Amino acid sequence: MELLLVLGFPLLGTLLLALLGSRRFAAELNVTISLATLIAAALLVLRVIRHGPLLVWHEQFFVDPFNVFLVALTAFVGLTTAIFSRPYMRIEEHHGRVTPNRLRLYHSMYQLFMGAMLLALLTNNMGLLWVAMEAATLSTVLLVSLYRTRASLEAAWKYFILCGVGIAQALFGTILLYFAAEQTLGHEGMTALLWTHLNAVKAHLEPRVLGLAFVFLLVGYGTKVGLAPLHNWLPDAHAEGPTPVSAVLSGLLLNVALYAVIRCKVLVEGSIGAALPGRMLMTFGLLTAVLGAFFLWRQRDIKRLFAYSSIEHMGIVTFAFGLGGPIANFAALLHMTLHSLTKSSIFFTAGHASQAAGTQRMDGIRGLLGISPTIGWGLMLGSIAILGMPPFGVFASEFLILTTAMREHPWATPFLLIALGVAFAGIFSKVQPMVFGESDAPPLPHSPALVPVFVHLAMVLALGLYMPPALAEWYRAAARLIG
Repeated sequence: MELLLVLGFPLLGTLLLALLGSRRFAAELNVTISLATLIAAALLVLRVIRHGPLLVWHEQFFVDPFNVFLVALTAFVGLTTAIFSRPYMRIEEHHGRVTPNRLRLYHSMYQLFMGAMLLALLTNNMGLLWVAMEAATLSTVLLVSLYRTRASLEAAWKYFILCGVGIAQALFGTILLYFAAEQTLGHEGMTALLWTHLNAVKAHLEPRVLGLAFVFLLVGYGTKVGLAPLHNWLPDAHAEGPTPVSAVLSGLLLNVALYAVIRCKVLVEGSIGAALPGRMLMTFGLLTAVLGAFFLWRQRDIKRLFAYSSIEHMGIVTFAFGLGGPIANFAALLHMTLHSLTKSSIFFTAGHASQAAGTQRMDGIRGLLGISPTIGWGLMLGSIAILGMPPFGVFASEFLILTTAMREHPWATPFLLIALGVAFAGIFSKVQPMVFGESDAPPLPHSPALVPVFVHLAMVLALGLYMPPALAEWYRAAARLIG
């Protein structure tokens, strides 16, 4: 029942908001549905904690500590983003950037996007996982192009084409996965693609076919993660779409795509009995982290700046999963959580800063502390947190990843340090004048719209100071499942 509610509420919300999304109360309805989804996700988490992993509905859906923690994170950030988007999108409507009909599209596609991500996380069927990722792509294409400007349409087409090519590679990898499974499991139809069935016989799967399948799956889903060199869609989509869409793209979609890669990695490592999948993840992760950090320096748009920061951090997480082992997997899961919370809060403040300044160009955003202390401090604290400064939790996860790399793969440590150092200097040098610079703009009244920002940052700070034993055990259980 809990799983049915988690998947059912976003679907119901999509249908309701497709009919009522242009009404004045549509934003409140969007928040209410997101809250109901979070409550259902919390009930699902409690069931998994009490009873262990669940297989339901003819084994088509599977819930374990690995995906249920991502379900809870997705539902929580989905709710806070819906709360943030309520005043933000009304200001956009007031400025004439969106019409009531486009708001209806925005609200309905937002819920469809959330439902597609939750379906991708909860399904046990690797074919249905591919379908859910494709649905998430199509819904976000419509969200990125919401403003219907030349730049937003170009960004949406680039996103659609690059991710379409990537998802086609993932489809071919899924077909190869089915071919390998059929040789062992026999003619079972679509049940041959059930992850739990594949995991039970992974040592007997054809290793050469499965290794080739992983290459296509990594390239396909890695495109949606933002792994270099297939990351070009991500900065444009973040910069040209509405800010709430940027928050869920960075905070949630990248996690879900990486989740798909890791599920495949578990199967392939168990089949070929070699470290090749881990080495591939480490290589792509390091390349992505270093490129993302250096590209930060070239940016003039505030949302593109933090989009490249997302690329850098997903590279770090991918590298950590490539390292493998209990500590690196634990650190990667922790970093996924902290990055989602921190980056979404940064996009919230960046959106309000852009609205206050009337531009997304960083040279036009100055003196945020004088204009609005909440926006200024939100942006500065969020930037400090994402740069890994103690006592925020990102420092702890990055420290674990670095020390594990020093011990197991010392050659990778300089690349990680270069990426972290270049990103620190690039972001701090650009954020500092935006927050502390001089501005002639009149002060803005205090607004409760930024409450989600400080809720997220408070959670990131709390996890840097103290991790509850129950949460630590949850991460450890998920890390053991990954291997």
